[in-house]
Amino acid sequence: MASSGTLTKTKFETKSNRVKGLSFHPTRPWILTSLHNGAIELWDYRIKSLLHRFEEHEGPVRGIAFHSTQPLFVSGGDDYTIRVWNYKLRRRLFSLTGHLDYIRTVEFHHEYPWILSSSDDQTIRIWNWQSRICISILTGHNHYVMSASFHPKEDLVVSASLDQTIRVWDISGLRKKNLAPQTITDDGLRLPQNDLFGNADSVAKYVLEGHDRGVNWASFNHNLPLIISGSDDRCIKLWRMNETKAWEVDTLRGHTNNVSCVIFHPRQDLIISNSEDKTIRVWDLSRRIPIHTFRSDHDRFWVLAAHQEHNFFAAGHDSGLIVFKLEKERPAYVAHDSGQIFYVRDRHLRVYDATNDRETSLMLVRRAGSSNVNFRSLFYNHAERTVILCSDRDTAQYEIIQIPSDSKNSENVESRRGTGLAAVFLTRNRIAVLEKTSHIHLKDLKNESQKKITEVSADAIFQARTGRIIYRSEDKMVLFDVQQRKVVQELETPPIKFVHWTDSHVALIGKDVVIIANNNLEQQTLVRELNIKSGAWDDNGVFIYNTSNHLKYCLPNGDTGIIRTLDVPVYIAYVKGNKIYCVDRECRIRIIAVDTTEYVFKLALYQQKFNQVLKMVKESNLIGQSIIAYLQKKGHPKVALHFVREPKVRFNLALECGNLEIALECAKEVDDKDCWNRLATEALRQGNHQVVEMAYQRTRNFEKLSFLYLINGNIRNLRKMLAIAEKRDDVFGRFHNALYLGDVHERIRMLESAGQIPLAIATAVNHGLHEVAQALSKSTNEDEILSYIKKDASLLFPPIPVSRNRDNWPLLSVSKPVFESPFGLATEVGTTAEEEACWNVEDDIIIDEDGQPLDSTLTLDDSLEDRVDEPNQWNDYELEFGTDVKLTNEGYFVPPTAGTPAWHHWSSSPLAADHLAAGSITTALDLLNKQISVVNFAPLKQLVMMHVMSSRVLVGGLNGVPPLSFALQQRLEVAKSWPVLPITLPPLIERLKLGYSATTAGKFSEAIAHFQHVLHSVPFLVVDSRQDANQVKELIAQ
Repeated sequence: MASSGTLTKTKFETKSNRVKGLSFHPTRPWILTSLHNGAIELWDYRIKSLLHRFEEHEGPVRGIAFHSTQPLFVSGGDDYTIRVWNYKLRRRLFSLTGHLDYIRTVEFHHEYPWILSSSDDQTIRIWNWQSRICISILTGHNHYVMSASFHPKEDLVVSASLDQTIRVWDISGLRKKNLAPQTITDDGLRLPQNDLFGNADSVAKYVLEGHDRGVNWASFNHNLPLIISGSDDRCIKLWRMNETKAWEVDTLRGHTNNVSCVIFHPRQDLIISNSEDKTIRVWDLSRRIPIHTFRSDHDRFWVLAAHQEHNFFAAGHDSGLIVFKLEKERPAYVAHDSGQIFYVRDRHLRVYDATNDRETSLMLVRRAGSSNVNFRSLFYNHAERTVILCSDRDTAQYEIIQIPSDSKNSENVESRRGTGLAAVFLTRNRIAVLEKTSHIHLKDLKNESQKKITEVSADAIFQARTGRIIYRSEDKMVLFDVQQRKVVQELETPPIKFVHWTDSHVALIGKDVVIIANNNLEQQTLVRELNIKSGAWDDNGVFIYNTSNHLKYCLPNGDTGIIRTLDVPVYIAYVKGNKIYCVDRECRIRIIAVDTTEYVFKLALYQQKFNQVLKMVKESNLIGQSIIAYLQKKGHPKVALHFVREPKVRFNLALECGNLEIALECAKEVDDKDCWNRLATEALRQGNHQVVEMAYQRTRNFEKLSFLYLINGNIRNLRKMLAIAEKRDDVFGRFHNALYLGDVHERIRMLESAGQIPLAIATAVNHGLHEVAQALSKSTNEDEILSYIKKDASLLFPPIPVSRNRDNWPLLSVSKPVFESPFGLATEVGTTAEEEACWNVEDDIIIDEDGQPLDSTLTLDDSLEDRVDEPNQWNDYELEFGTDVKLTNEGYFVPPTAGTPAWHHWSSSPLAADHLAAGSITTALDLLNKQISVVNFAPLKQLVMMHVMSSRVLVGGLNGVPPLSFALQQRLEVAKSWPVLPITLPPLIERLKLGYSATTAGKFSEAIAHFQHVLHSVPFLVVDSRQDANQVKELIAQ
């Protein structure tokens, strides 16, 4: 009996103009659609995004097809032309002309460079797309040719026409004729050739008659000598052929309007058809009866396409296309902690033992007459050696099977069947059954009723700890204690498909989400992914899950990563050590060896098992930018230092963790000015003036070096800086150094040499040096200068240091990091007594009452004078006041680095609004482009900036201190909470009402502004429940 309903296994839908042609790419998740408005659209149905739109045809495009190996596709339309495109270059390569009416279908040959086209001019043409000429014209139909296609293996073509016939053409002679010399006309048409006996290279082999009206579609079976056809007489006819004849086998009736398209399933004995009666029907080829009917509310279906490798089908209708599967490909299986994996294959319940790598057939489970039952889930009771097999929701059946101890007695085992949407084990001898009424029925292993729980309304149930179940109710998961009949915990989630338990945690898997919670269903972390297939816990408490293309892991703190890529889709059953045991779609065990080092290392770091971390750092080959970035993100740059050998990266990490020893070592190796400047900044922050001095010397930053000597009280080196400035003829340098030293005579000499005689006189007079002033005033009017000098002016001299700062400034003393001792990282910045001697730190200086130095030794020392007098030594003004700095490993420690901000994990969300809240505008715009194909972001600028600016709040602190930044989070008690977003659903509903009111009042420009604001805001709207999501859909539809 046929089941009826909507397509519940829909993978992708689009809304567009009427779709007249479809084609799947053979290897990539792409589908081409040709539209009635003349456009061709290329979609990625996996990420649900429009990749490109081709618009060159004039009028509807009815035929479209990918090439099997080349980056080409062909299209045919109502403009009588066939166009060949390159989708990598995203442009048309050339056009083929010759048809005299609308072109209905086009197709590439699977082996030869041929294109097959059918047209309303009553002909079928075969073109060579390499030479770009027509090589054969098939004539014989006397009405529109609605479809034509090559046989997948033989040299045959089948065509369907409104003349009520199907024709099978033999093109075996075309291959030979195409290689022989041909006659080419002036317009590029290659005429069909005849051999010596008058036979053409393409001949009609069979003419099939039987339809009462025009035939819209005909296609070959991939493996059997069968042809299927659909007609305006609402019938589908099955034909068989052999070497000499073809005949009608059967007629399939059920459609109530014209049959638009009909095809064979590529791998199963099924027929799929669609019709203008708004239905897609699936037929059993062997019994020739309908088994499924899928209905559309409003749209007529026009075309079908099947993927040759995967279980994907597509149907084009009046308002777009739909990509769907006929059945779920996930096999029913369950794994036990002992390493046993139970599954059903070839009508037998089998068990695979991971400990000895052996498969055993336990018993036959599919009896005669039950071949159409597809098991959806399987549960195992180890104590009673019992399994529960649940069918799909359409059949709504379950079986309780006692596994025999001896496989020889498996034929005598009786299964106890019941009706229910699902069934799970509750205790060792009781089960819970979800009835169609959404209530839960408790039964024993004999399938006898015990009691009902009517206060529960559930969509699905899942196995939990003994005496408890988890059930799904609308948009939440509920942990329910059956014995006490009370709700233990509720958790709002997207629709959940699978639940996996470990000793302390539970993983809830949805289509695009993984939620990790504790045993009481309290959420700890949430990970969003696309198209999650399955998952399992490993021995370390790490959840391993997979998508269509990747194996991934999720730590209890929410950190995720990729373990490896997958060649084919698999379903994880059991994880042991570095082996992952999976079940493929053919229900065979696949063992995947993986490297667990990365996530075990991250887990040990999260659990603060530092001894294990240190051991892995020493013994494992943990190298890569991802590990380094992770350690930096988690506040462990000291550990990251041991994975890096490149000096520039090591320098950055050393600065981040405040390790001046390694930073100084790397700076010497890199010898880059920017590195020295950054090192000086960090050393100054830590108060290590010796490293600062060396960095300033290497960068020849004389101004900062002089100021450093001033604040350190290093008068001797300040004198040297004055001599260097004089040698460099640096006027301002001489003035500043003389000012720092309080050397009035030097300042007067500098002003005099610079030609600033009035300033020199004023300086001399201010400091009581009248004899010097008189000597300078010979060429200047001294009285005029003195008139500008205030009588009561007081002189400011720089303070003379009483205590010289011989050591570096003290640092904050903190507990020693666990990672430093084993690796010998520096923990103190300072110098020994011997190293101090290398810096030539002066002794105490004797000063007079006015603070002027009396010690004559404050002039340049002999060594410096010698270097200054040698021109070659000062071409580059290299400073070498002492030996290189050597840092010790004793003393104070560097303060710990700052923690991770609350918004750091927001950028890992699949929602554009969360990325904007994190301040990552680029990734947010990329997501909008991939998810809803936004290309013009200008209208969204105001909303984007609103999200960025409203995600955090600034709180002012002390004067001169930057304000503190706090993230606005939804739940402060959760470690990784999502941001509070400025756009919510109620204001949008009110804005929509304002738009309606403005429309009613005739204020159309105001109404348009309201409606545009609603549409622009919806991509940034985040809802928490399915009810709100449905309300948003209604909001857009209105």
